[in-house]
Amino acid sequence: MAIHTIRRTLTVHATVAECWSFFSNPGNLVRITPPSLDIQVISELPGEMYPGLMIEYRVRPLLGIKMTWLTEITHVDRFHTFVDEQRVGPYRLWHHEHCFRDAGDDRTEMRDIVHYVLPFSPVPEIVHGIFVEPQLRQIFDCRERVTQEVFSKVRKDPII
Repeated sequence: MAIHTIRRTLTVHATVAECWSFFSNPGNLVRITPPSLDIQVISELPGEMYPGLMIEYRVRPLLGIKMTWLTEITHVDRFHTFVDEQRVGPYRLWHHEHCFRDAGDDRTEMRDIVHYVLPFSPVPEIVHGIFVEPQLRQIFDCRERVTQEVFSKVRKDPII
């Protein structure tokens, strides 16, 4: 069983509070996910996440096949970090830590660390580099692009 890790760091021109406000709102998940995944949130969502929050959504991660993904927010340290873990979905294990750090000058460094294991190992390991890893890279690239767009607008039109 191979445990894979994704590490991404992004610095944006926004305060930690602004970044936290955006990313701790589960409703923004659709906004930062590539349209090709056709993500649809099924759960009724609160304005801000909390430990124990279960979020159910439908997504098309493989060949357009729709599947249910259920994540639980397992840890929240307001303005610093939160963790989501898959309970039902395409992975045997999915643990995603989101970290926020003040980088000075109204900038925030956001760091993501994802540990994941593919189902039915070792067979899917053959397609990891061909399909899974590139798709996850595309998802995080989209997330970074949208985040930069959102916070470039925040600098032009401050949140009141």
